[in-house]
Amino acid sequence: MDYLKTQAAKSLQGTIKISGAKNASLPLIAMTILAKNRVSIKNLPHVADIKTLLKLLSNLGSKCEFSDDGVLVDTSSIHETKATYDIVKTMRASILVLGPLLARFGHCEVSLPGGCAIGQRPIDLHLKALEQMGAKIDIRAGYIEASAKDGLKGCEIIFDKITVTGTANIVMAATLAKGITTITNAAREPEVVQLCEVLNSSGVKIEGIGSAILTIHGTAGELVDIKEFSIIPDRIEAGTYLCAGAITKSEITLTNVEPKHLGAVLAKLEEMGSSFTITDDTITIHPGENIKPVKIVTQEYPAFPTDMQAQFLALATQADGVSIIEERLFENRFMHVSELQRMGADISLNGHTATVSGKSELSGTDVMATDLRASSALVLAALVASGQTNIHRIYHLDRGYDSLEKKLEGVGAKIERLKE
Repeated sequence: MDYLKTQAAKSLQGTIKISGAKNASLPLIAMTILAKNRVSIKNLPHVADIKTLLKLLSNLGSKCEFSDDGVLVDTSSIHETKATYDIVKTMRASILVLGPLLARFGHCEVSLPGGCAIGQRPIDLHLKALEQMGAKIDIRAGYIEASAKDGLKGCEIIFDKITVTGTANIVMAATLAKGITTITNAAREPEVVQLCEVLNSSGVKIEGIGSAILTIHGTAGELVDIKEFSIIPDRIEAGTYLCAGAITKSEITLTNVEPKHLGAVLAKLEEMGSSFTITDDTITIHPGENIKPVKIVTQEYPAFPTDMQAQFLALATQADGVSIIEERLFENRFMHVSELQRMGADISLNGHTATVSGKSELSGTDVMATDLRASSALVLAALVASGQTNIHRIYHLDRGYDSLEKKLEGVGAKIERLKE
């Protein structure tokens, strides 16, 4: 098992190229189930979750050909519609195959999902919406058994709460449905927007892209000719490296980035004392001399993302004063706090709110990653901790970050991957 050995660096300097977005890649890979042609996907990140989903498609019968910057997916040879537990247990996003498999084949079995233990992410909204579209849903022996013998039918769906994977799943299901489907209270994340844009540019009429109300005109079972596309930049990876610049008070330039996807993150970093030089596809962070405390509440896009909460909590340990961070989306997303406390952070928890008193003098020690974003928070803290920090269980990190240690090493960080 790998771990990261990290020591504090006085400062970082240089350029980091942002990879394609993991959270955009996953629904777009699942979307290839809807295609009549081989689909070329560019700017695909080299992360474990992508490999897991492509392995799942291969198990169903798809053919995947890899290149340096992407993959060519051919789903015409799918001969199996059961997504088994041994794959799905490692990644919740595997549930994204439910909608397209059901829409294309009229039946499927998908194991109930696993993944990061950051809290309950129930799929009842997915299942309720599919039932509204005419599907028969049963749960037996840990599997979702779904059938729609006469095909899915368009209808009006109102999500009780915003769900990113739920929106993506129903958009894909609605693509091959008969008639028009309207989704109210749809997720507006850039990753959902790209899914809709790719389908729309491939001939599927989708109205309201980027808004809370999506209208999908189904093809009545006709598969889609999906054009080649490139994955959008990863806004969470970008935000993480901006935090690395802020916490080490270093000027770092990000390339291949989409600044408009980072509005809430940039605003909070500005509150904490940083400024930026921004072009169409680059961001340079100019950290302030002192890091100011901040108040953060995680909410759905375009508000502050829950996937950046852990990184900002690490950054807040170096602020001059008290920061308040409230997590409103997941109940177990403060598991990194105990590890940061082991390093000397002054953090108190009260329900879904963390109070961070800075500035803390952090000390290197052995810490354990508990989930994907918690992993990157520990890396950030290690960049300014005295002595050596060993971060264990970084398989969590590898699920969502493409060559993190190499990218940080490239700007001067003292970090290396070693075997236990």
